[in-house]
Amino acid sequence: MSNEISLQETIGKGYAEFWRFRGRYRVVKGGRGSKKSVTSAYWIIYNMMKMPLANTLVLRKTFNTHKDSTWAQLKWAAHRLKVSHLWQFKKSPLEAIYKPTGQKILFRGLDDPMSITSITVDNGFLCWAWFEEAYQILNEDDFDKVDMSIRGELPEGYFKQLTLSFNPWNEKHWLKKRFFDVSNPNVLAITTNYRCNEFLGEDDRALFKWMKEHKPKRHRVEGDGDWGIAEGAIYENWREEDFNWKTISKQSGYRAVFGLDFGYTNDPSALVCALANKEAKKLYIFDEHYEHGMQNDDIAQMIKSKGYAKERIIADSSEPKSIDEIRGYGIGRIRAADKGPDSVKNGIQFIQQYEIIVHKFNCPNVAIELSSYVWEQNKAGKFMNKPIDDFNHTLDALRYAMEQIRKPATFEF
Repeated sequence: MSNEISLQETIGKGYAEFWRFRGRYRVVKGGRGSKKSVTSAYWIIYNMMKMPLANTLVLRKTFNTHKDSTWAQLKWAAHRLKVSHLWQFKKSPLEAIYKPTGQKILFRGLDDPMSITSITVDNGFLCWAWFEEAYQILNEDDFDKVDMSIRGELPEGYFKQLTLSFNPWNEKHWLKKRFFDVSNPNVLAITTNYRCNEFLGEDDRALFKWMKEHKPKRHRVEGDGDWGIAEGAIYENWREEDFNWKTISKQSGYRAVFGLDFGYTNDPSALVCALANKEAKKLYIFDEHYEHGMQNDDIAQMIKSKGYAKERIIADSSEPKSIDEIRGYGIGRIRAADKGPDSVKNGIQFIQQYEIIVHKFNCPNVAIELSSYVWEQNKAGKFMNKPIDDFNHTLDALRYAMEQIRKPATFEF
């Protein structure tokens, strides 16, 4: 490097093991202010300059979030390491090029899977990938596809590695089971928090101290970096149980309801099957289907194979053509949801009145989404009366299903 700097003084302490690890999977969850993203960016810039045949792929769930996050973070890291004159950060296409060698940092989103599977580099090898905000990857298969694309022989001294960084989220996420609940020399899974960030100001530390005293649940997640949702969960009155839904369906007051949310490439198609008791305010969710890339005939066949072809199924009304096609494939009682003004808010408020019991083994994606569906926050951190547009595929299907209970007259057919 043209200007000598102290790497330790620039990067700080707390990430020595992370920095030195050469195994395939390097996973770090951390609370706010834990330096996880900053350190990942430093590592990529520094090590690409050190290893002239290495290229890096940076991924987020959606491509358009890169420019203001990972791309900006890497550009800032190059500046802090005093090497920005050696790098070109391009906006179109979004990439970073190390000028002396032509090595590249490529940016992709899981919303365009073809752009990932077809990656080639002009110089050297694709050695490293960085998944930022990895908790947003609900489908483990999406991660596996990228994992498989980082392959092939490398020259001596080079290594393949995938780095995943994320804020701690609910412990039902596949990330915990895959990386944190295993003992594998090829996996480094660590938890960091603000205490290892010596660059925080006293006002920042005072904020965490206040949070610990006044909002301990939030501090456990955002401060300590533990698993869980800090605040703002939309559905709180729910649990998992192993139950016999056929027995419950015979009890007085229960009615079976079915909802379908459409997806394809970026989002899954989601079917939710439940038993609702309007008087007792109890809701048993007993079955689900959650799959990407389903054509309408696939959806119809799935419904038939589960034995629900003759049931009333309320589907996302934004795709009337899909509903007509599925009806044509023999699902005769499928109908469009009656969305209308404030339908999301009203549907949520109705379901919030219910005690929700999720089948412990049949409905893993419902459980994940119930654990992760939260209210949006504004820049000041205040919760708004609007849910995030994520972790909501089975829960949108549930809202559609429950319209039969909330507004029965609309669906008398």
